[in-house]
Amino acid sequence: MAKPVALGANTDPYQPVERTLMITRQVLEVLERFGHPVTIVTKSAGVLRDLDILQRMAARNLVHVCLSITTLDANLARRMEPRAASPLRRLQAMRVLAAAGVPVGVLAAPMIPGLNDAELERILSESAKAGATRAGYVLLRLPLEIRQLFEEWAEAHFPDRAARILALVRETRGGKAYDSRFGVRQTGTGAYADMLARRFQLAAASSASAGPMPAASRWIAASSPRRLRRAPRRGSWSCCRSRAGLCPKAAFPRSG
Repeated sequence: MAKPVALGANTDPYQPVERTLMITRQVLEVLERFGHPVTIVTKSAGVLRDLDILQRMAARNLVHVCLSITTLDANLARRMEPRAASPLRRLQAMRVLAAAGVPVGVLAAPMIPGLNDAELERILSESAKAGATRAGYVLLRLPLEIRQLFEEWAEAHFPDRAARILALVRETRGGKAYDSRFGVRQTGTGAYADMLARRFQLAAASSASAGPMPAASRWIAASSPRRLRRAPRRGSWSCCRSRAGLCPKAAFPRSG
């Protein structure tokens, strides 16, 4: 079985310019023609433009779409992702994809300690209601010049909380702004990071049991950036890539 092509691993495949260039659609047309599996991670409801292709590929077990949702707070979303689709539009895109038979998941990323991490459970719950059958999360990563950009952004938008947010980030990174070690860079270390991981496991299990999911579905988190898992029995590809990294290791609770 061919390894899936991952669209959205480095940059969103449905940026505004895609409306005119249609590069992503052309890529999907080629993948469909040759029967090659693909995973898509995006923050854009623009993925629905290619629903016709995605639906046909889904019928052949060749596609999985993952919507990245950082927050359900519209005001916070405008500050964090001013040019991305609103959280409600992303949830609606999930509903449309799921109704069309396209396997869909949610990536809660990045989770920023002290800012949006309190929403983790609600993001998974609302996504499950919208039809998501897989989930993952990524702890905020601040490599290289991203650290200074984030610090300036936090100070500008949340001057009363910036110091606390940055302190919590360092707490999850062994006292540093970032820990690039493979295996921990997506999840962090320490008590706070462990608590976030446990909350994710519990929320995924709760959402899988309470949401309107197919009996054979799974809430899945990929365990390695070079391994894209197949879900048991369904055979649909997990897609937990994002520009921030891969989903962490997590439990695989059954639904139904």
